[in-house]
Amino acid sequence: MSAPVIRFRIDFTPSAFVGPGKIDLLEAIRESGSLSQAARNLGMSYRRAWLLVDSLKSSFREPVTLASKGGKGGGGVTLTRFGERLISSYRAIESDIAGVAARRLQKITPAVTERARSKPSASRRPLARKTG
Repeated sequence: MSAPVIRFRIDFTPSAFVGPGKIDLLEAIRESGSLSQAARNLGMSYRRAWLLVDSLKSSFREPVTLASKGGKGGGGVTLTRFGERLISSYRAIESDIAGVAARRLQKITPAVTERARSKPSASRRPLARKTG
């Protein structure tokens, strides 16, 4: 029996929020060093990725990413310390929520039908990464 997957979003203000998509994108940028490659790795359009990064840029006083211009070696994108802190804070909260949810739902989870367990929704993907 698998634990329920909890997805959440943090609304700092009505127009400044961070959720699983933005955090996944920031992690993909960290791994690839490129916005376009990060978008491809996530199966996301470049425009969508650019809009997500732009919304982060307008949401915080500190930059989340730094872009370098293209040229002979090509351009790229890196995360700032603030961007790294944003990811680690979000992932820590995610872990805390998952622990609380597992405890609170331990008597409800067994009631989920086998049919529901074997038919995952195509529109929802688990946020938590498999470890181990």
